[in-house]
Amino acid sequence: MGAIVSVENLGKKYHLGQTHTYLLSEKIQGNLASLYRMLREGKSIRNPIQNKAETDFWALREVNVEIQEGEIVGIIGCNGAGKSTLLKILSRITDPTTGKITLRGRISSLLEVGTGFHPELSGRENIFLNGAILGMSKAEIKKKFDEIVAFSEIEKFIDTPVKRYSSGMYVRLAFAVAAHLEPEILVLDEVLAVGDAQFQKKCLGKMGNVAREGRTVLFVSHNMTAIRDLCKRVVWLESGLVREDGIAGEVVSRYLYKYSSAVREQTWPDPESAPGNDEVRLHLARISPRGESPFITVRTPLDMEFAYWNNVPGAELNASMHMYNMEGMCIFNSESEPRIYGKGLVRETCHIPGNFLNDGEYKIMIMIVKDRSTSLYQQDDVLVFEVQDVERNSHWHGKWLGVVRPTFDWTTEFVGHSDNGVSHDV
Repeated sequence: MGAIVSVENLGKKYHLGQTHTYLLSEKIQGNLASLYRMLREGKSIRNPIQNKAETDFWALREVNVEIQEGEIVGIIGCNGAGKSTLLKILSRITDPTTGKITLRGRISSLLEVGTGFHPELSGRENIFLNGAILGMSKAEIKKKFDEIVAFSEIEKFIDTPVKRYSSGMYVRLAFAVAAHLEPEILVLDEVLAVGDAQFQKKCLGKMGNVAREGRTVLFVSHNMTAIRDLCKRVVWLESGLVREDGIAGEVVSRYLYKYSSAVREQTWPDPESAPGNDEVRLHLARISPRGESPFITVRTPLDMEFAYWNNVPGAELNASMHMYNMEGMCIFNSESEPRIYGKGLVRETCHIPGNFLNDGEYKIMIMIVKDRSTSLYQQDDVLVFEVQDVERNSHWHGKWLGVVRPTFDWTTEFVGHSDNGVSHDV
């Protein structure tokens, strides 16, 4: 039968600044204005195609992807990479400029909050409208109706026009409709961007069930934990092109490493011009992940290395490292043991174990301290790095709460059966 979704040489071009004009007079005025601008800027009017191309933007170019039945495929990329454009073409919302798509099955899409809903109709009426658009019979929709309403948790408002819904209510009902009306292909764009943590957890669980039932899911998200855990395959779009198409964990790791805004090392080779003062000057600040991969996850042990020149013989010095999250909260402060040093280069390393830091971005401030009490010099934001999440053995794919994420030892035991619903004393 072949792929359930086939994308061949797909391209989508937009003309920047283009507006919809319907009157001949407006078109004539627009053309004259364009002609005047070209003459004023010294552009040739003999080759209008060349001038026009300067404002053309290709959101997608020569995209070739085949997706088999039952696959759950993540689509990742930076903002403007073409992810949403691809989903809109697959969902028949917009037409491609070049190439073609082939779909072998019904497709249900949740691309934006309220997509496909009529604002004047109630939630109940929109459920039946969406089902009819998918080609389902009234009996089929009725069979799923109670399940959809229960999942959305908006029973009290099901007969209220959806124009009065909050964004959270919108997305609850929209996801419930998209996931429960049994399309062969389910297309989701940032469904986790709206809604509380509990609802996100429900959505992810439902997506897993849909995939296990053999239906096909295309999932766009910036939540790399969910992408890695739910998808076996990932398509990475960059500037409208397919940069990579492969195993989820491998592609996501390379994507995150490329776009990390990390400052993992700074070196100042000249002791005369390095940051500091007459007493101490910095030479090096470096993060070294322990292991073969340069990729930092919540499980990666880290060596935070600092080197500085001591210019005062006999000074008692130590390094004090402050780690901050991007909200400016100090996660911890750790100090080295004070020692008396001669004049020359001092190197100190702080060892941070794996399974301690939570995922997120962090900044390091290093301070050189004299006599255990006096700050000689401090350098803010000397290092910046990001800790990524990894696959979890649970159904929760959202943000793990807490400023740190340690792994502690637990003791668990079964202490006996209960009698008539009453537990034994422990």
